[in-house]
Formats: sequence, C-alpha cells, structure tokens
Amino acid sequence: MRNRIGLLATALMVVLLSLTACAAPIQPSGTLPPAAPPPAATEVAEEMVGEASAAMVVTAFEDLQQDLVETDASSETALDIWVDETRAPLLAQLGAEFEAAAGAPVNVTPIAFSQILAAVEDAVATGEGPDIIVGSAGWTDELVARDLLLPIDLGEKQTSFLESALDAFAVDGEIYGLPYATENVALVYNPELVSEAPATWSEVAEIAAQLEADGVVQQGFVRQTGDPYHFYPILSAFGGYLFGEGADGLDVNDLGIDGEGAQAAYAWLAEMVANGHLNADALVDYDIMHGMFESGDAAMIVTGPWALPRLRASGIPFVVTELPGEVQPATPYIGVQGFMISALAENSELAQQVLTDFVATDEVMQEIFKGDPRPSAYLPVRAVIEDPDLYGFALAGENGVPEPRLAAMSQIWDDLDQALQEVSRGELTPADALTQACLLYTS
Repeated sequence: MRNRIGLLATALMVVLLSLTACAAPIQPSGTLPPAAPPPAATEVAEEMVGEASAAMVVTAFEDLQQDLVETDASSETALDIWVDETRAPLLAQLGAEFEAAAGAPVNVTPIAFSQILAAVEDAVATGEGPDIIVGSAGWTDELVARDLLLPIDLGEKQTSFLESALDAFAVDGEIYGLPYATENVALVYNPELVSEAPATWSEVAEIAAQLEADGVVQQGFVRQTGDPYHFYPILSAFGGYLFGEGADGLDVNDLGIDGEGAQAAYAWLAEMVANGHLNADALVDYDIMHGMFESGDAAMIVTGPWALPRLRASGIPFVVTELPGEVQPATPYIGVQGFMISALAENSELAQQVLTDFVATDEVMQEIFKGDPRPSAYLPVRAVIEDPDLYGFALAGENGVPEPRLAAMSQIWDDLDQALQEVSRGELTPADALTQACLLYTS
C-alpha cells in the first residue's frame, strides 16, 4: 500500500509542479485598507509556461504509466484539489493524463480565488470537500475554528521554512499550511536620483528636501493618501504597533495605536507635510503614486511585488531594498500563500505525504518559485534568489510578521486611515488623531 501511495504521490508531485509553473500571481493577502488595494499582478507567471513544461509532464506520466497500472491504483487514492480558475485548466488536463495512466483521477474544482474560502465552508453541509486547498494563510483561523483543516507535520523540514511564514499558518501551536510564497512591501527608489538607500525615515526626509530644493523632482518621496497598510512599516520603525505580543501570541488588550511610537510616526508625517515634502491637498492613489515615480517626478515610494510588472514596463531605473528604520528596524506585514489539507479529505494520508515528501523539496520549491515569482517561503530557495528585485522584497520581509488574523482588522485600518488623513490635512495633531482612532476602535 505504501509503495502505491508513494508512486501516486510522485505522479501528483508532477501535477502540482506543473500547476505552479503556470500559477496566477499571488493576490495580496489579508485585509487591506480600502484606500489602497494593490492591483492584481499581470500575467508574469503565465508567460513563463511553455510547451516544454507540458511535454515534460506528459513524458513523466508515460514513464510512470506501467508502474502505476501494476500497483492497481484505484479511485480510493484520488485527490481532490480546489484551486483558482487560472490554474484549473492545466491541472484538469494533467488529471486526465493521470486517470488514463492509473485509473485514479485528480479531481479539480476551479473556483475564483476570492470565493475558495466560502466554497470550503459551504462544503460542510454536504460533507464533501477537497483534499488539498491552495490559498491564503489569512483563512487559517476561520477554517480551523470550524474544524475544516488538518494540521501538517513538517517534521525536520520545519526548519527549512521562513519562521514568519509558518507563524502565518499556526494556531495553538499547530501548523495548518505548507507555505510556499510570501509578499510584503519594500522601499523602491530611483538610483539615478538617490545614490544610496536611506537607512532611516529621517534620512528619507533629508533626501527629499535636497532633491526638491535642487529642482530635480516634484517630491522626493510620495505615498498614497491615508493607506495605513503601507504606512505600517513607518509606524513600526518609530516603535509603534497595533497589538502587543503576549505569551500566547497577539494580546488584543494591548492596543498600541495611540502609543508614543505611533505618535512619533504620525509626527514625522505631519512634518513632511508642513515642510512641503508631501502634498496635504492631493488625493494620491496607487496609480498617481506610481505615475509620479515612473515619470521621474518622485524618487522614492513604498510598494509591493505586485507592482513589478508596471515598474519594469515603465523603463524607469529602480532598486528594491529594505525599508528604512528609525528607533528600530521597520516591520512590514507579510502575506503568505500555501497548501492546506482539508478536514473533509478522504485521502489525508496521501495529501500529507505529497506535501511533505515531494512539494517540500528543493527541486519542487524552486520550480514553484519560477512559476509564481514571489519570494519563496522555503529557505533554500529564498537564499539563492537571483532576481535583484525579488531579492529586495525578500530582504525587506526578513523582519516581517504576519498580518493579524482578526475580524476587526478592517475596522482598525479604517480608523487609522482617517487619522492619517486628518494629520496630513492639519485638522488634528498626531496625539489627538490617534486617541480618536483608539476610541473609535474600542467603541
């Protein structure tokens, strides 16, 4: 039986490997503030898929066909995988090849990425659901609370993954996902205008002042109006935080949004506006911010890997690097994508073996990275990233932490967004704006 499972797992590994080779770019994870939703990335990964990849998989199936038939693999060992619609067609094709070779199909259910979570929850009523779910770590708490996920035992391989990526899938000491990619914001600057990356946000202000005084740019640094998600690395660099850390994780009773660190970060913002380095009257959205940078009217921005296609297409020179610190290193929030085993799985043993014995290998994780180019959550692959832009985002995420998986996050983002705009317009002092935000949240 174990030999049969091993053979089937090997074949499925090929399926998963080819699936990821044409994967849709990761959508931003977690709850983002309404003022600044990062746009969906373009078809970077899809362009990397060609006939050679498909031929490799077909050949692999042909090589395995005789052995699979001899194992008498039955439909009892079939796996159901729920994935987004972009990846489903190729997986369905490979599943048909698998069924022809072994009589054990891979059943693929194509679902819009934004609807996968709801679909899994709806499956409870029928008792029928997937064996493997590919999706966001932001779903973990909700799925675990409803007993819809099984923990994954990574064994010795646990040390091969970025700790913060594992934390994103952790609940009460158990890990419920095998992470494969991370995403976070970083500082992006024009090296023809800024000779060396600023180490602190105070240096950002100094560089902006000099560039503007010399008439080189309209703004040395430009950011989206409001937008507390992209502002959070600045807040954290000044010692601010949203929730404190307790012995068992986040301490929701330790609210830091009106603390000294947060007030210092908002004071930095107020000073940038007062000195003319940021425009208080301008409503700067994602496209305006990028347009200023890509036209050379701004020298520095904070953005994420979803912006790489447009940055590269613009032709503007740019460098992706760590986020500046201040009283401490900046801490961006990271989004994580991974594979989860459904508690509704009829083949949980096979699903576990496929993920830990085949997906969690240097070769497969490298192929996943090539097919879906975001910083890998798998350390051996993350350590050898050759793309300087992706390396920059990985570097910026080294101090990253998972975004809190709290239903109230949308509310706290709204309250902080309002505070940012009130401070930018000079309507409230940082202390008053953040005290108000804290009162709004707690009420």
